[in-house]
Amino acid sequence: MKVCFINPPFKAEYGKFSRESRSPAIGHSGVLYYPLWLIYAAALVEKKGFQVAFIDAPAKQYNNSSCLEVVKKEAADAKLFVFDTSTPSINSDLRFVEEVKALYPDAMMVLVGTHPTATAEETLNNGKAVDIIARREYDATILELAQHLQNGQDWSDVSGISYRGANGIVNNPDREPLTDLDEIPMASRFIKEHLDVYDYAFPAATYPAIQIFTGRGCPARCNYCVYPQVMHGHIYRKRSTENVVAEFEYIAKEFPEVKEVVIEDDTFTIDKQRVKEICQLLIEKGLNRRFRWLCNARVNLDLETMRLMRKAGCRLLIPGVESFNQQILNNIHKGTNLKEITAYMQNAKKAGLLVHACYMVGNQGETRETMERTLQAALKFNTDTAQFFPLIPYPGTEAYDWAKSNGYISGNYDEYCHEDGTVNCVLNIPGLSTDDLVSFCSYARKKYYLRPSYILHRLYMGLKDPEDLKRSLKAFGKLKQTLFKSN
Repeated sequence: MKVCFINPPFKAEYGKFSRESRSPAIGHSGVLYYPLWLIYAAALVEKKGFQVAFIDAPAKQYNNSSCLEVVKKEAADAKLFVFDTSTPSINSDLRFVEEVKALYPDAMMVLVGTHPTATAEETLNNGKAVDIIARREYDATILELAQHLQNGQDWSDVSGISYRGANGIVNNPDREPLTDLDEIPMASRFIKEHLDVYDYAFPAATYPAIQIFTGRGCPARCNYCVYPQVMHGHIYRKRSTENVVAEFEYIAKEFPEVKEVVIEDDTFTIDKQRVKEICQLLIEKGLNRRFRWLCNARVNLDLETMRLMRKAGCRLLIPGVESFNQQILNNIHKGTNLKEITAYMQNAKKAGLLVHACYMVGNQGETRETMERTLQAALKFNTDTAQFFPLIPYPGTEAYDWAKSNGYISGNYDEYCHEDGTVNCVLNIPGLSTDDLVSFCSYARKKYYLRPSYILHRLYMGLKDPEDLKRSLKAFGKLKQTLFKSN
C-alpha cells in the first residue's frame, strides 16, 4: 500500500512558503525549512514496509494545478494522504484537500500539524473533505492508520486522532509521545532518497545545509512557543549520542555538497552532559573538521560547554532573547534573566562562537520604552546577526489565549500572512498598534544592520571566511527590500 505525504502549495506565485518555520511565511531572507516532521513520519512509514510518495510543493513552487499533476503521476494509487498544515495557510490547505479528495474519493485524507491539533473540531467542521486529524506528534499515529487500512481493520480506536462519528466529532485520547527516538529513521537518509538539499535554505547557515532533530520536546514554558505546547510537550526526549553522531557520519559520506548541519531542537543545550558527549564523539571521529553546525541554545549555556562546542565544529548559537526587560520575561514565562543574557553574549565571544539573537516585541507589558531598551541592549551585545519580530500568537499557545481573550487579535487566520505570503502582525495591544510594532521592527533592523561598524564587521568576516561572505551577500540581497522599505 502507498501513503502519500504532501506539504501543500501556498502562494507559490510569490515564493517558497516555509510552513515549518516558527512563523510560517515566505521569508524576506529566502528561508525555506525542510518539512522535518512530515519527513520523520514518512521515513517511519517507509521503514515499516509501505510505499511512500513525498511531495513538497513549496520547495518546487508548485501551485495547486501543478501539484495535482504530480499527485496524479506519483500517488494515484495511494490509499492514505497526509497533509501538513499551518495557521496562515489552513483555509488554502483545506481547499487543496478538497481537490485531492475529488480525484480520489475512496482514499483517506489526514491533516497533521500544530493548527489542526489546536483546532481539531473547528478544522473538521470547516474541511468536509478531511477524514481524520492526527493530533500532536503523529509519526506512530500515521503508521498505525496505514497498518489498519492495509489490513482492512477498523481504525476508529487509533490513539491521537479526531474524526466525525455518528453523533458528532470524536476526539480519541492523545497518543503517548515516542520515547525511543532511535527507532525513527534519520531525516538525512529520507532526504537523500526523496528531496533535493538545494531546494532549502536557512539564512543563518552556510548553503547548502541539512536540518535535523536530535530530540523532541522542551522543558521551557515560554508562553508563545507553539511546538512544545501543541505538538511535543515539555519533556525533552533524546536520540542517543551514538545515533546523532552516526547521522553526522552519514551526511559526511552521502552529502559531499552539504556544508553545515542545523540542529533544530527547540533547545539542544538543555542537557549539557549529553551535548558534551556528542561534541567529544564528533571530535574523536574527526567530524569537527568536516562540518560546521549550529543550534538553538538557551541563555543559561556556560562558557566551558561553549568552548567544547566550538572545538567540535559549532559555529553559531541561536538564543531566544526576546526582551531585555525582566518583567516581560517573567510575563511570558521565559525562565531567564538579564544577568544570564549578558553573560551569555560575553561568553559566546570568548568561546569564538557567533550568535544570531532573536528579539520579540508585543508581549504582555510591552511599551515603547521597553522596546527601545531591548534595541539598545541588542546594539550593545552586537551579535553577528539579529532578528526583530512582533509576537505572532498561534492557536494552542498561552499567548494566543491571552491575546484572543483580551481582544488583541481577531482570530482570522488569513490575516497571518500578507497577500504576498510574508508574515503579518495580527496583534494590537494597549498603547501599541499593529503598525507601531511593525514599524519598530523595521526601524530596529535598519538601526542594527546599517551601522558603519556592523558593515565593516561583515566585510571583515567575509575576508576571513569566503563562505560567510557568500551567506551574507545572499541574505542581504533578500533582506534589502525590507531594510530600505519606507514605512
